[in-house]
Amino acid sequence: MLSASNYMDLKSQIIKLGYAKEIDWSDNLVPCESATDFFNEYIWVVLCAGMKEQVVRKIFDNIKNAIQKDKPISSAFKHVGKVSAIMKMAISYKDTFKKFRASNDKLSFLKTLPWIGEITKFHLAKNLGLDFVKPDRHLVRIATKNETNPFKMCKEISEATGDRLATVDVVIWRAANLGLV
Repeated sequence: MLSASNYMDLKSQIIKLGYAKEIDWSDNLVPCESATDFFNEYIWVVLCAGMKEQVVRKIFDNIKNAIQKDKPISSAFKHVGKVSAIMKMAISYKDTFKKFRASNDKLSFLKTLPWIGEITKFHLAKNLGLDFVKPDRHLVRIATKNETNPFKMCKEISEATGDRLATVDVVIWRAANLGLV
């Protein structure tokens, strides 16, 4: 069972391993106020779908460099579907960001974006400053072992520790990513 105490131990280990910045990031998330930040988070989440974060980091930087140099995104990344989604968003991200901010149901709105689905909508919402848990394969596996679901597990840990949901998510995800849990 992943108790609040186990979680705090994992959090301590993650910090000792050099990931305190990730925890600080999640602790200090605020709603996105910039269309450019919105677009960058969108790119990040699209790239993360089905890929390891360690691989995505390099590809993300390559895509940003291509955009800044007015080169085709496909020169930085060859995944046809993801490149197409990013290119569609590159054309409309300012308007899309305005619609996102005006939306009363932000999760449903995010799911309408190219390459954003049932799981990635939570990832993007979290990265845009909303306090959500992304029910990825790591959290689902750990929650299932605890005979619960990721949302309930993270909510219980959040309530017991005072950490926000996004922080609980980041700690458990990073622990799983590093093979600690």
